[in-house]
Amino acid sequence: MLMTAFSMIFGVLPAAIGVGPGSESRQPMAVVTAAGMFSSTLLTLLVVPALYIVLADLAEWAKGRRSRRKGRAAVAEEALG
Repeated sequence: MLMTAFSMIFGVLPAAIGVGPGSESRQPMAVVTAAGMFSSTLLTLLVVPALYIVLADLAEWAKGRRSRRKGRAAVAEEALG
């Protein structure tokens, strides 16, 4: 994935810098393409795994909370019955 992203970013770099004849018409699209590839790579490699870890911890916390609640209900039922 990194190889694809870097090759795409470095491939549009000459157009983004504005090298060559007629580059002023291609420059905005090249800048947007390079920035989009860079941001999507960061999202894919950093944000998505971090979000997955946070959600997994949240699910584990909720599961533990639910089991403690069931345990209290069983203790209360046993005390009454």
